[in-house]
Amino acid sequence: MFYVRHITIEHDANGRGQITFERLNEEIPIAEPLELSQAAMSRISALWQTLGFLDSQENYQSERQYPHLGTMRLRMEQEPRKRTAEFNWTNNKDAAALVEEYRRAADQAILVFEIAVARESQPLNGPKLMEQIESMLRRNSLSDPQQLIPILKDISTGERLPLIARNHALRLIKQIDKQSKTK
Repeated sequence: MFYVRHITIEHDANGRGQITFERLNEEIPIAEPLELSQAAMSRISALWQTLGFLDSQENYQSERQYPHLGTMRLRMEQEPRKRTAEFNWTNNKDAAALVEEYRRAADQAILVFEIAVARESQPLNGPKLMEQIESMLRRNSLSDPQQLIPILKDISTGERLPLIARNHALRLIKQIDKQSKTK
């Protein structure tokens, strides 16, 4: 089941900006600040440059349509130039990689939001969220797991979430540290 139905990420050249998303069955979109890590920003910038996005007129949509996957929209503005490209599936590996980078950033930002909500008003969701982080780490579907370490340290020493979530947070910190040393 899809819990988020529309995501917009806007950021400047330094990776600072905002993520806006709409959750299923909620009318008001949620807007949260976003700060992409240096590592994520360098991957994203390299992909934008490889695409030569503003200088290109390439249509990234493949011949086959997959509307059930949703529409991806890439937009860039560097005054006075602007360009937007929409597609639901692409055979262009660089455009697909760029969309995947943004998807990972969005998944991580939404996860951070859900953790904040759990800590504030739904502490029993804490263990499930720690399992979700672990699963996302295994699938490499987080933009930069290092950004989660301060949050996980705070969870591990706080009293707000159940003990099982606090202990899991400690294991996740070790797992993230181990993964970052092997890269």
